[in-house]
Amino acid sequence: MTEVRHDWTKEEISDIYHTPLLDLIYRAATVHRENKDYAEVQISSLISVKTGGCPEDCAYCPQAARYQTGVNVHAILPKEEVVAAAQKAKAGGASRLCMGAAWREVRDNRDFDKVIEMVQAVNELDMEVCCTLGMLTESQAQRLADAGLYAYNHNLDTSEDDYKRIITTRTYDDRLKTIENVRKAKISVCSGGIIGLGETVEDRISMLKTLSNMPQHPESVPVNALVPVEGTPLAEQPRVSVWDMVRMIATARIVMPRTVVRLSAGRTEMSTVEQALCFMAGASSIFAGEKLLTTPNPAFDEDMAMFELLGLTPRKAFKNGRPHQAKNIEEGVIA
Repeated sequence: MTEVRHDWTKEEISDIYHTPLLDLIYRAATVHRENKDYAEVQISSLISVKTGGCPEDCAYCPQAARYQTGVNVHAILPKEEVVAAAQKAKAGGASRLCMGAAWREVRDNRDFDKVIEMVQAVNELDMEVCCTLGMLTESQAQRLADAGLYAYNHNLDTSEDDYKRIITTRTYDDRLKTIENVRKAKISVCSGGIIGLGETVEDRISMLKTLSNMPQHPESVPVNALVPVEGTPLAEQPRVSVWDMVRMIATARIVMPRTVVRLSAGRTEMSTVEQALCFMAGASSIFAGEKLLTTPNPAFDEDMAMFELLGLTPRKAFKNGRPHQAKNIEEGVIA
């Protein structure tokens, strides 16, 4: 198996990223086959349990209250509706449900109590439960862990240097602190970024350096392509090319060989051939279902047809045990 390193330099990652494309895909595919069942892809489903009205100013996000994006604000969903959505997702082949709430940070109130109940209920369906709720304290992370939370998503979005251009209402260190709190609670970490924000290639490389040099690599790293939304400051950004997505996925696969690299937002714009290149380059997870929070996403039946065509199989939930039962990822146990 490939050595897992935590001391990558920007120069090393840059050399990988700029490798001639076919050579890069070949190298990433080789690493992928050495460290994972390359034909196995996890299907995750994402549901917005509280939509819109967020006080943050993330330049890409249609849920920020300060932007006029046409997103209707919805209070937190009833638990029964979330459970029904989880059951539908599971029937469609999903083994993980991610619940998102448009909050700046978690507050210890009745809404958080409701999320805890949702986590418990979905966990009882034998699905991996992931949440993305904003910033999180150590005690809040522990509450989620005690309720059965499998993973917590908290993306870095971009490089530390570029971050202030995209978000001013919190800092990069705030992001890293939440990830640290998630780790302390022995919850699996899901953290990646978005390309197409107007960042430089150096910013992409710097973000991958931050992720790959963490004391423990994130168990999953989503690679998102910006979906420009009218009303946001980044509404006029050109769509990122599939080749940039392939380079990011392949580089992430090489520097974090045992991490699940997630082909996330932007997949709607990709053909089956383009998605196949991403899988070849090391992607081993997708989000399926009609929406990613508030933006369109391919339907389950389309993805199942693609899986059959490419010879991919859906990964089962808890394949390597639950976080509190497992050793760390360097031993290849959790993903």
